[in-house]
Amino acid sequence: MANAADKVYAARLAPPKEETRVSWQGRVRYYLPTVVIFLVVLVLWEIFVRVFDIKQFILPAPSAILDSFITNFSQMIGLGIYTGTEALGGFILGCGLGIAVALATARWTTARETLLPLAIAANSVPIIAFAPIMNNWFGVTNQFSKIAIVVVITFFPMMINMTRGLTLVDPSALELMRSYAVNEWTVLREVRIPNSLPYMFNAFKICSTLSLIGAVVGEFFGGTLDSLGVFITQEAARFRFEDSWAAIIIASLLGIGFYLLIVAVERLVIPWHASVRKVEE
Repeated sequence: MANAADKVYAARLAPPKEETRVSWQGRVRYYLPTVVIFLVVLVLWEIFVRVFDIKQFILPAPSAILDSFITNFSQMIGLGIYTGTEALGGFILGCGLGIAVALATARWTTARETLLPLAIAANSVPIIAFAPIMNNWFGVTNQFSKIAIVVVITFFPMMINMTRGLTLVDPSALELMRSYAVNEWTVLREVRIPNSLPYMFNAFKICSTLSLIGAVVGEFFGGTLDSLGVFITQEAARFRFEDSWAAIIIASLLGIGFYLLIVAVERLVIPWHASVRKVEE
């Protein structure tokens, strides 16, 4: 009897088979066009290079890039770890500082009105403008010079988005909290921070790609031989463009993996948000 009761209880908790099947069908329909287009582009690229006899130094064929990727796989992994460490370190520092400054500016209106225009203006500065400065400050071969570049380019998007999330709160929610005579710390913890979480994760997604771009671009201006940026420029200078493209694949995979990791954390932290529910549906 106990086993039968357990089976009934488990059956009630388990999602209906029809809903599970529909959910998988929805995911397949959502991702299938992207996969098909990607494969079609690769096939057309290969055909184009072979039919028109495009030289390797102009545009390598996907098969040549894949061969280089497999041949130099261990080296590519090392390059990815080195540059990925720079991107991750700068991401953590830049986003952490952005959140801290946003929490401070959201509390004081004068500070927010003063710093936000400066942050927006600084955010429009190209990445290449920071690279020579940081290399001069910390040294070309110093890994922290690339981390500093990533900190600069991730700080401002995080600060701007987090500040908006902390300030663009439903007035009725603030009125309700004030009617209970709660202090500002309670308002921040119970209302402003939960409201800012979607903005924060949007900034995380933006900064995940910016961090890798900043690290690689910073390495274009100098660095050690263990970095992706230096490897790409050196191989291109030697007309071994298939090796450069193979390194670009590593950079792309790092960026995609970083982005997907943040999306997974977002679904765990704010499953109640409309954007997450829409993707799951």
